[in-house]
Amino acid sequence: MNYKIAGHTMGTPEYTVLEAIELFGKIGLDGIEIVVQDDYKSGLPTTCSKEVLDAVKDMAKEAGIKIIALTPYNSKFNSLDSEVRKAEKNEIRKVIGYAQYLGAKYIRIYAGNYAGNELDPDGKKRNYLIESMKELGDDAQKAGVTLVMENHFNTMTVSARQSMDAAAAIAHPAVGILYDQANLAFTLQEDYKTAIEIQMDKVRYVHVKDLQFKEGNIDFVSDEVSHPKEEDRNVITRIMGEGSIEWPDILQMMYDRGYDGWLSLEYERRWHPDDIPDASVGMKKSAENLRKYFLSIK
Repeated sequence: MNYKIAGHTMGTPEYTVLEAIELFGKIGLDGIEIVVQDDYKSGLPTTCSKEVLDAVKDMAKEAGIKIIALTPYNSKFNSLDSEVRKAEKNEIRKVIGYAQYLGAKYIRIYAGNYAGNELDPDGKKRNYLIESMKELGDDAQKAGVTLVMENHFNTMTVSARQSMDAAAAIAHPAVGILYDQANLAFTLQEDYKTAIEIQMDKVRYVHVKDLQFKEGNIDFVSDEVSHPKEEDRNVITRIMGEGSIEWPDILQMMYDRGYDGWLSLEYERRWHPDDIPDASVGMKKSAENLRKYFLSIK
């Protein structure tokens, strides 16, 4: 069993990237997923100098941490405006370059900006998403990188079925799926058994987090892509292993289907700091819980 655990810098808003790498080494993680977004303390800027990349690379080497994934926040790959699509693709091409330089193998992708109540009757937006991902897939493949489209609200891959249908239509070896069962849960999509059955053949990377539904199990609606407004939330974020997501069974089923790669702790302290403690406590505990679950995998 080769599951490896990465920490996500979404979970370290109080730390710089270098400090997050150092922390992840201290708490025994294997790798790091780094946000790429301007004006976020624990992220790389969208226009990143060689000096910054070298400092990150050196710190990761010193800490024994693999830089496994980069996470930009572009999403308008399906825009009806060709100039908007072009600008978004160019931003991802920069991130592909950073990933190649840092040795990162994955880039998280928001698969199109698409609100829950939005319509696409003629399929133009979906077609533009597919076209964009094929183009970027060619660039990623040349760099030895895989683009992973996340199961994520307000995109065109909210559900496992939508994600698999998009990946099948794109049909590119450098474009896969980022499986996020917690996202599927709070957007009231597939349960883990159905999600894994549907999309596992295209899953290349996995986000791990936990949650608890608020009393009343209210429906989810949001007009944001990166994170819901506090008043729109139907769940409370929890330390992994202290919520309602069935992680022991998920890990076993994924393993049975041939996945034993990277698990990224998408510890959502950046968005919900009142729900969970500092990463030095909560992400450490999450990793400990994960490792306990590993022992039961057969």
